[in-house]
Amino acid sequence: MDTQYLPNPADREERINRIRDLLPDSERVVEELADFFKLFGDSTRIKILLALGASEFCVGDLAELLRMRHSAVSHQLRTLNRSRLVKSRKWGKNVYYSLNDRHIKNVLMQGFEHIRG
Repeated sequence: MDTQYLPNPADREERINRIRDLLPDSERVVEELADFFKLFGDSTRIKILLALGASEFCVGDLAELLRMRHSAVSHQLRTLNRSRLVKSRKWGKNVYYSLNDRHIKNVLMQGFEHIRG
């Protein structure tokens, strides 16, 4: 093995310390981030988020759009709402859902970019 590519031990220690300073101090923050990404691990939730990235929907319209049962869509929306990925507003007898903020759509789009290469 060519030793010219092996890092100097002093450089290695400096690099480790520099990167350690960039990592979150709190394990709680890391766990919250892991929980955030777990929400994207369900294909039904991904479909719902993609639809809500395009337009606001009520449960019935989302169920029709995604060809799913009303109860299944409602269950996933509750999960997404509790996790603050979507927000809701009541209008008459209906509740309408939309993405909570543009960051959610950005995460989805970056995921698409990643898998498309």
